[in-house]
Amino acid sequence: MNVEKLQRMAGSVRTGGKGTMRRKKKAVHKTNTTDDKRLQSTLKRIGVNAIPAIEEVNIFKEDIVIQFLNPKVQASIAANTWVVSGSPQTKKLQDILPQIIHQLGPDNLENLKKLAEQFQKQAPGAAGTGSAAGAALAQDEDDDDVPELVSGETFEAAAEEGHN
Repeated sequence: MNVEKLQRMAGSVRTGGKGTMRRKKKAVHKTNTTDDKRLQSTLKRIGVNAIPAIEEVNIFKEDIVIQFLNPKVQASIAANTWVVSGSPQTKKLQDILPQIIHQLGPDNLENLKKLAEQFQKQAPGAAGTGSAAGAALAQDEDDDDVPELVSGETFEAAAEEGHN
C-alpha cells in the first residue's frame, strides 16, 4: 500500500461533527441510589435481620479503631454476614482505650500487651500501673510469670534443705 494514500484516507475520516449520525438513546448514568437498592435486595435475599439497641460498634485494626456511634446493625448468622451502617470515625487505640478496656476479650490481650510495651518505650516511667490498662496488664503478667526466688538462694539449695 502507498503511504501517501493511507495518510489522505486518515485525514478524511471524521468521528463527529456536521453530517454524522445522532445518538438514538440518551446515556443514563447510574446513581448511588441504584447501588444501594441492589445492596439492600442482596442483603434481603441472604436473610439479614436488624439487631436493635446497639449503641456502639468498634472495629479493631492494628493500632486504629473504626468506631460507629448508634449504627444500624443487621446480621445473618447462617450466611456469616454482619452489616454495620452509619457514620464511622477513625481513632487511635490509645485515645479510646480507657473507655473500651471492659469490651476487650481474651483474644485481644496480646494486642493490649503490645500496646503497653509501645507506651513504655515511648515514655519510660510514665506508663506505669496507674492506668487501667497497666493494672490489667500487670495482673495478667503475675499469673503467667514464674515467681522470683529469694535473693541468695538457688533451686539446688532449696531442694537439699527439703531432703534434710
